[in-house]
Amino acid sequence: MDAPTTLYNQLKAANPFFLLAGPNVIESEEHILRMAKHIKAISSKVGVPLVFKSSFDKANRTSSKSFRGPGMAEGLKILEKVKIAYDIPIVTDVHESSQCEPVGRVADIIQIPAFLCRQTDLLVAAAKTGKIINIKKGQFCAPSVSIFSSLVMTNSAEKIRLAGNSNVMVCERGTMFGYNDLIVDPRNLEWMREANCPVVADITHSLQQPAGKKLDGGGVASGGLRELIPCIGRTAVAVGVDGIFMEVHDDPLNAPVDGPTQWPLRHLEELLEELVAISRVSKGKQKFNIDLTPFRE
Repeated sequence: MDAPTTLYNQLKAANPFFLLAGPNVIESEEHILRMAKHIKAISSKVGVPLVFKSSFDKANRTSSKSFRGPGMAEGLKILEKVKIAYDIPIVTDVHESSQCEPVGRVADIIQIPAFLCRQTDLLVAAAKTGKIINIKKGQFCAPSVSIFSSLVMTNSAEKIRLAGNSNVMVCERGTMFGYNDLIVDPRNLEWMREANCPVVADITHSLQQPAGKKLDGGGVASGGLRELIPCIGRTAVAVGVDGIFMEVHDDPLNAPVDGPTQWPLRHLEELLEELVAISRVSKGKQKFNIDLTPFRE
């Protein structure tokens, strides 16, 4: 069995869930190595399998003046150092088909950003690396056509499989709710299971308020509701998701990107302990055999 499939099976079997976590973007090599060390220690203590996450380039920014990161070449070197130093798998995102092959040499999981979840060429290029693919559901996408028929994320996952890669996951990260706000519908976490693959809940981006924060210079940036991250996390693990995605920072108030939706490192352990406890008593992963035939007529 190849390495991606082995990791994929380990994540699927994680009890109670696996964790994708790290700072939103690579700020420096020293910062990323330090964050990886602390997050791994916490996840190991709590007993949750960790895949370390950080982005080398934040291409989907509101303003051209926004901080984007070190770029692919330098960013991948840093992520590879994290992988070797702490013996942890890596997840990072791609924005163009040409990035998939070099990113696949380092990353264990390639993440498709929400805005790009329907980009067929990008999905196929990512799939052909053979790595695990985590597809974030677009903020503009309904998870299903009806409560009985999933469409958008099922089709996105199927594009990966048709390209010859069965190691795919889908990730809920909120749905647009009017201007500058997102809402998390727990039903999505159930309906997305129709994609027949692990379901991940992004409990930090789900609380983003796109372009909802005015800057002193006259521009705008994403705001967010950090205080509600535990609420969304509790809901997700109670429903029975396979994985939790969360961005973590040691100083979120001064983070260059998405500070309002990054969870403070100092509170990570207590939050994970609570989520593990809820997950262990919840029957969210239990499938009830209910005859829905009368409701389909």
